[in-house]
Amino acid sequence: MLILLPPSEGKAESGTGRRLDLARLSLPELNPARSVVLAELVGLCGAGDEAAALDALGLTPGLAGELRRNARLERAATAPAGRIYTGVLYEALDLTSLPPAAQRAARRSVLVSSGLWGAVRLTDRIPPYRCPIGARLPGVGALSAYWRRALAPAMEAAAGGGPVLDLRSGAYAATWTPRGELAERTVTVRVLHERDTPQGPVRSVVSHFNKATKGRLVRDLLTAGARPSDAGGLVTALRDLKYTVLVQPPVAGRPRAVDVVVTQL
Repeated sequence: MLILLPPSEGKAESGTGRRLDLARLSLPELNPARSVVLAELVGLCGAGDEAAALDALGLTPGLAGELRRNARLERAATAPAGRIYTGVLYEALDLTSLPPAAQRAARRSVLVSSGLWGAVRLTDRIPPYRCPIGARLPGVGALSAYWRRALAPAMEAAAGGGPVLDLRSGAYAATWTPRGELAERTVTVRVLHERDTPQGPVRSVVSHFNKATKGRLVRDLLTAGARPSDAGGLVTALRDLKYTVLVQPPVAGRPRAVDVVVTQL
């Protein structure tokens, strides 16, 4: 099973070990593309035109410190990606407290999408950075389109013959869409919050807090040692973990869309 996660805007303040070495990252076939994005990001943030860099990255003036950090990426200390990402999803996943077998499964199964790296595994050593997928970099253009051209072979190879649980947000999901037979092995998840009203139960789409649910969902799958062989088995595994899962009508050639209904956020 391959589990696809979005990155988080929240990141550790600094790395703790050696400098970045692209040759040590997983999915080495992405390194030529990574090198281009890294060079353009470092150059943009180190050029001294703060307004232009903030605009290209879609950041507010209050985040100007992120530009200085980006400018030093090539010589910054690194840490495993699982420690670099610190947002709501990763807090709920809480990798360091997983049992050893679940930690090993996470290292094998999880890929994190990234505007800078394309995709990384939780063990890949990277420095803290700020490079949203909506950024437009000189020499690269829109990152979403750039990675859409580069990611497909690497992601298809990573998926192998098993199911894919795609928990990426929309912007990152747009960088790679499973096609054909692989799409039929892919499950995408929308989180719905059910609450009681005087008129009866009402369900609504969850925005920010869907990240916590997705983190718990991945944690539960890893802890349970779930090893589904196809999309149907993945849905069954979630239901066995007591999640309320509603499967949407299938669309030929598209991933299987499911709603996970929660009563608490």
